[in-house]
Amino acid sequence: MSEPSVAAAKPLQKGLQTRAAILDAALVLASHMGLEGLSIGALAEVTQMSKSGVFAHFGSREELQISVIREYHRRFEEEVFFPSMSEPRGLPRLRALFERWVRRVSVEVDSGCIYISGAVEFDDRPGPVRDALAAMVQTWQATLERAIGLAIDEGHLRPDTEPLQLLFETHGLILALHHDARFLRLPGAVDRARAGFERIVAHYATRAEPAPLARRGVRR
Repeated sequence: MSEPSVAAAKPLQKGLQTRAAILDAALVLASHMGLEGLSIGALAEVTQMSKSGVFAHFGSREELQISVIREYHRRFEEEVFFPSMSEPRGLPRLRALFERWVRRVSVEVDSGCIYISGAVEFDDRPGPVRDALAAMVQTWQATLERAIGLAIDEGHLRPDTEPLQLLFETHGLILALHHDARFLRLPGAVDRARAGFERIVAHYATRAEPAPLARRGVRR
């Protein structure tokens, strides 16, 4: 790389690092205050930057909110989706997706899930932020629906299993977990979510169903 190219790359790299640092701070703010709690001014104060400096990286409050949603989704995929893809197709993979989802929600008890809090904030507010949030949630739900379909194809779930119904019941467990653990602060909510999932699976499972991870000696 020539010297002029190196010189040009340094400001670009620094700009990307600054933007990443702003997004880190924005995610923390959004987790505690909701997406509506995000503002250029609040973020400038937290990051000890000027408002114009923060604005230069996003251009508007709306673009900031959308960037936070995308970054949250990227991290969600890295923590929940990608590691689960190494599990065998069918129920082992579906169980891994649910287990990692539960773990993430349990960690977010003291902060908050942007998917869930954002749905409350923007359920009746059309616009680009709502569209971005809904698209991320729908992408995740489509992943779970595919995993359920594979479990049917592998013979782990009954052929008459309706993927959308099983998805609905599974998502309901996560919402109940978030409510009981974060709002009511009830102990044992994580274990109840896991037990509820196994009860649902047992209802749909065939005799070819693989044993749950714990019974196969796999660490959760």
